[in-house]
Amino acid sequence: MADEKNLDTQAPKENYLQEDKNKKMSPEPLIESPNYKAAGKLEGKVAIITGADSGIGAAVAIAYAKEGAKLALVDVEQHEDAAAVRSRIEELSRPVLWFTGDVGDSDFANEVVEKTVAEFGNIDILVNNAAQQLAQESILDITDEQLHRTFRTNIFSMFYFAKAALPYLNDNGVVINSTSVTAYQGNPTLLDYSSTKGAIVTFTRSLAQNQEFLDKNIRVNGVAPGPIWTPLIPATTGSTDKEEFGASVPMERAGEAYELAPAYVYLASSDSSYVTGQVIHVNGGTVVNG
Repeated sequence: MADEKNLDTQAPKENYLQEDKNKKMSPEPLIESPNYKAAGKLEGKVAIITGADSGIGAAVAIAYAKEGAKLALVDVEQHEDAAAVRSRIEELSRPVLWFTGDVGDSDFANEVVEKTVAEFGNIDILVNNAAQQLAQESILDITDEQLHRTFRTNIFSMFYFAKAALPYLNDNGVVINSTSVTAYQGNPTLLDYSSTKGAIVTFTRSLAQNQEFLDKNIRVNGVAPGPIWTPLIPATTGSTDKEEFGASVPMERAGEAYELAPAYVYLASSDSSYVTGQVIHVNGGTVVNG
């Protein structure tokens, strides 16, 4: 099983993420459904997934492994969650490369793509999922450093990875971008984050119409999660209680990361062969009409 050494290209990571990530969450987030039935939908496909160390990215990685994909997984730091994901992928006996670094660095994006192609020969699926967010009550509290970091991680990275991957994406390849319900509703305490998520929607729609992607029949779509119970929620809201966090949506609960994974499997497989430039909303019933 292939395994890349860590790449020391990570930018300094804000302390609040590490501190809050370790807070006790009640209940613990779930990244795998015991009821998921795999059908070989991605057998032999090569998928790059950013932000794969926990939460939605981890759930997608596990689902893709069950569907038969070869994986190149990207995270920003090695920690217990990442180790658990790595262990689970190994249990599923799927080939995996693991890269640690800053997705907002174009050189790192190029290196991930080049080493993935060197190991697996090509790329079929690119999942741009890495993101960061930090709530601030006032726009006056958003520092230049936070603003730049949020845009680099959340939207610049998607440009970098799409650009790096295009020459190696197979015909009928797929790009899937993680956006958010905040792109459609806005969020006054997540001004910079919401702005990047809106940009991701436009990026997705525009890239789907790009002639270079159309010529290779590469489909580009997005997934817009609502309140999903992941380890970074304490860093975002300060909430460590799932019931409280998900109370505002019609279903009156937060979603689990594994509930997002089937949407990413659908968009990556031939089941969605006539779907491009679209966003799937997995948000507990919130109607956005966008």
